[in-house]
Amino acid sequence: MVAHPGSADDRGMTAMTPRTDEQIQADVLEELKWDSRVQPNEVGVTATDGVVSLTGWVDSYTKKWAAERAAHRVRGVRAVVNDLEVRLPATAERDDPDLAAAARRALEWDAFVPWQKVSVTVSRGWVSLLGEVEWQYQKRAAERAVRRLSGVRGVTNLISVQPRYRPSPEELHRKVSDALVRNAETDADRLEIDVDHDRVVLRGTVRAWAEKDEAERIAWSAPGVTAVDNRITVNPNAP
Repeated sequence: MVAHPGSADDRGMTAMTPRTDEQIQADVLEELKWDSRVQPNEVGVTATDGVVSLTGWVDSYTKKWAAERAAHRVRGVRAVVNDLEVRLPATAERDDPDLAAAARRALEWDAFVPWQKVSVTVSRGWVSLLGEVEWQYQKRAAERAVRRLSGVRGVTNLISVQPRYRPSPEELHRKVSDALVRNAETDADRLEIDVDHDRVVLRGTVRAWAEKDEAERIAWSAPGVTAVDNRITVNPNAP
């Protein structure tokens, strides 16, 4: 059978074609141009064995984060080293008390964040979050809320996840497994799940970082999970 351009067979063959570091580097640069949040001339890109390094400087922490996410979206990328430096323009500089107050307000205004359970510490523009929440999405929402603030140089998220519900390891394994099977973005047959009390360990091989990231998100969504150890490897040439 002849595969027509754009057919499933054609796309599958393309996905399995090994990619050189030069191709990956070029695609990351194109993806940075495609993302309107980042100026590609700000970011230097190198690739070695599928590991992409980002260098240079940007004028906000949001741009540093966006550049990293853009690199992860590119097919063939196994990992990203983000060495971008945040250099705030004079108009974005804020003293630590002002930034701490802004971070507190941002947490209070986010409906997904139980702000009463989260504390904020700021040192030279670097924001640290501490506390306990019931769900991982609340921890991520807290980081997202402060990451976008003007004047932030970096964020350290030390919030721990402490769920109220404690399922058995067998129940937790079943819920995560079923969710992976349901999800259109993950191939459950490629993944292994181990559960130790309320800790989930993911293993296996996937072709793209996005699938690894999605599998971790799914595991975190199961009630009762306090930690996810994502040991999934990314191999773009996996059969």
